[in-house]
Amino acid sequence: MNRSAEIAASEQKARAEALFNSIGDGVIATDEFGRITRINPMGRRILGYNKVDLLGAWFPDKVIMVDSEGRKTNLIDRPITKAFLTGKPISQKAFYLRKNGHPIPVAINVSPILANGKPVGAIEVFRDISFEEEIDRIKSEFISLASHQLRTPLSAIKTYSHMLLDGYMGDLNKPQDQALQTIVEAANRMNELISTLLNITRMESGAVAANIRLLRVDTLVKEVIKDLSSQATNKKIELSVNFSGAYSKTIRSDRVILKEILNNLVSNAVKYTPSGGSVTVKVRLRASEVVVDVHDTGWGIPKYSQDQIFSKFFRAENIVKRETTGTGLGLYLVKGLVDAINGRIWFESQEGKGTSFFLSLPRIKQQRAR
Repeated sequence: MNRSAEIAASEQKARAEALFNSIGDGVIATDEFGRITRINPMGRRILGYNKVDLLGAWFPDKVIMVDSEGRKTNLIDRPITKAFLTGKPISQKAFYLRKNGHPIPVAINVSPILANGKPVGAIEVFRDISFEEEIDRIKSEFISLASHQLRTPLSAIKTYSHMLLDGYMGDLNKPQDQALQTIVEAANRMNELISTLLNITRMESGAVAANIRLLRVDTLVKEVIKDLSSQATNKKIELSVNFSGAYSKTIRSDRVILKEILNNLVSNAVKYTPSGGSVTVKVRLRASEVVVDVHDTGWGIPKYSQDQIFSKFFRAENIVKRETTGTGLGLYLVKGLVDAINGRIWFESQEGKGTSFFLSLPRIKQQRAR
């Protein structure tokens, strides 16, 4: 190598080193065996280690991951392991233990380094999200307090509105009756929003305790369909149910939580389907699970928005233009409640053609539901 090439290579290395050290998040590089080969200053600062503590050490031995209860995460569940096994980038939130044993919440992104399709190392980028977590906690406390305080005046509005509508304070003319109907509808929407906010606060605080017992999914679906039939009729939407299989759709789950999930999925389908469309709920059996499919012929979810559909406050652009009353909280709540009862939820959607949400629940065979 001639002198000019050596200088160019040296400058290239210096630039790469300066870039690596200046990254504002923690960065750790490992080899194919999971040994730490590099860590930038921010990574050392977040974890509280010196460079000599980490270089050459096996990553899981030094950088210990725990859950919110302080339990050590299994090696197979760590994002770096998943990245090695799948060959794909992995994102996850967790807690890392600092050198002094203090846990800190971190957002982690790991990308495998591939050579001829095989992982030969990994790059992990992580950042301390303590501030964001504290902000979320404060927001949740405020939402909970505000929601509870709103319940009292809202109850008075609903009570007196219904009294006026029922003629307890004299007869109403047509414009007065229509105005009160609008007030009652707005109060009902407000009550639904408050219930959603309180449920989310309970879910995020870990206060959702599932009351598990035997129940029939098909029976619960019929109840939800009955509750939402008038909403569908008012929009001229055909709301139907289809049960495949002649045997029992019996599961062990929480009746209240499951009904809340089904109610959200079906009411969303009705809400985001234009007049004249249809919503079909199918309950079908698989070997070890019951699958509920809520299919609509609505506006669908754009491809570029589908990875955000279960995010808090997210509403797809094509929906915002047509329906202004949504909060973007319904599916975020649904995902949390599904996790609370150990179910699975996923969807398929085509913009302009409709959406199907699939809810999978473990099935119990040959037992009678109460």
